[in-house]
Amino acid sequence: MMILRSSPVFSRRVIWHLLVVSALMPAPVISHAADWDIDQLMRSLAQIRSDHASFVEKKFIAILEQPVESSGELFYTAPDYLEKRTIRPKPESMILDHGTLMIERGGKKHTLQLQDYPELAAFIDSIRGTLAGERKALERNYRLSLEGTAERWTLQLLPLDEKIQAVVKRIRIAGVRDAVRSIEITQTDGDSSLMLIERLTTP
Repeated sequence: MMILRSSPVFSRRVIWHLLVVSALMPAPVISHAADWDIDQLMRSLAQIRSDHASFVEKKFIAILEQPVESSGELFYTAPDYLEKRTIRPKPESMILDHGTLMIERGGKKHTLQLQDYPELAAFIDSIRGTLAGERKALERNYRLSLEGTAERWTLQLLPLDEKIQAVVKRIRIAGVRDAVRSIEITQTDGDSSLMLIERLTTP
C-alpha cells in the first residue's frame, strides 16, 4: 500500500472522483410544490441513512473525439462512508471512510489521509454536508440554487473556494420526484462529465 503526497494533478483527479460519488445522494419525496425549497430538500436528505445505485458516466474531454464511458455502482452509509465501484471498462474502486481515502486501480492501492490535504478535506465536508442535509456546511463551499418542482428539479452548486474553483466551474444535479437521475460536472478547462443514475435499493 502506498501513502501519497499532495500534488495538483492527483488532487485534481481525487476531486473529480469525489464529485462523482456525490451524485449518489437521493432526492426527497415532496408532495406540495409551494413548499419546495432548499431547506425542505436538506431536511429530506438528512433522513437518508444508506443508499445503493448503479451509474453510467460519460466524460467529455477536449482532446478526445469520443466521450469516455464507464459504469458501475455507488454506495453511501451515513455519516461518512462513500464508495464508487467502477466495473467497466476496467475495475476500479474509490472508498472514503472516516477521513481516509483509498483508491484501487490496476492492482495497486493508494491511501490518502485527508488531514494532509486541507483543500480536499474542505471539499469532502461539502459532500458530507449534502448527504447529511446540512445546508450551512454546504454553503461554506458552494452557492446553491434550486429550480423546478418536485416532479422535475435541478440543484446547482457553484464553488466559492478558490482551490475548488480552479478545477470545477459548476455542478448540476437533476431529479424527478424522489430520484436523482443525473449529475453534470463542468470543469474550468472545458471538460465535463454526465452521470446517469438508477437507484437499486430504497432507503
